[in-house]
Amino acid sequence: MERATKKAWPAPEAVIFDLDGTLFRSETLLEPVYRRIFDTLRDEGLYVKPTPPVERFYSSLGMLLEDIWQRVIPDGSPEARERANELLMQYGEEGLAAGKGDLFEGVPETLRELKRRGIRLFVASNGLESYVREVTRHKGIGDLFEGLYSAGQYGTARKADLVRLLMDRHGVRDAWMVGDRSSDVEAGRQNGLRVVGCAYAGFGREEELAGADAVIRRFPELLELMEEKSKA
Repeated sequence: MERATKKAWPAPEAVIFDLDGTLFRSETLLEPVYRRIFDTLRDEGLYVKPTPPVERFYSSLGMLLEDIWQRVIPDGSPEARERANELLMQYGEEGLAAGKGDLFEGVPETLRELKRRGIRLFVASNGLESYVREVTRHKGIGDLFEGLYSAGQYGTARKADLVRLLMDRHGVRDAWMVGDRSSDVEAGRQNGLRVVGCAYAGFGREEELAGADAVIRRFPELLELMEEKSKA
């Protein structure tokens, strides 16, 4: 596994990005949302215990939502976990509409440069369809992507399956997978893609990216890994 390196690789046809922890600093939106969720669950009598540590939630980001809530509140009822999903969507969209949440430094500029180079851009996330759509829309990057794919929309059980679906639907054969969790590494590996791990969010463990071809510490370092396509 390399760090960002001066020896660049040939530019791919496409780049597929994870969302949370890769493009979007999800904690800048989700921490107050998380606390509101548990206040509401207690008000509704669905989960009366104290709010679990938010770090448990952050360390679960990148998983499917049903797996996130199983990990955060393993003692919660199915009704409580289903309601938590609904509230996450509602409060998250309210926060985005109010201007909450930040992209990582350099994300818009780097995506626009990739687009300028003629590289096709996609998102593949284990999140809800509306969350993925609204984050990219409210943060002004939605129009840069050819497709937004989410497990919530397609019902895929693994990120690898979602990426395969994306590739098949868009005829993508040569791509990089860029993400911060082991599910992103697995998705790239199982689909024959070069994998770039993102180590700047701080949610995942370093070993999760052990199978990546390279690891970047800042999002713009992605450009350092890539040869610019010929203008001929």
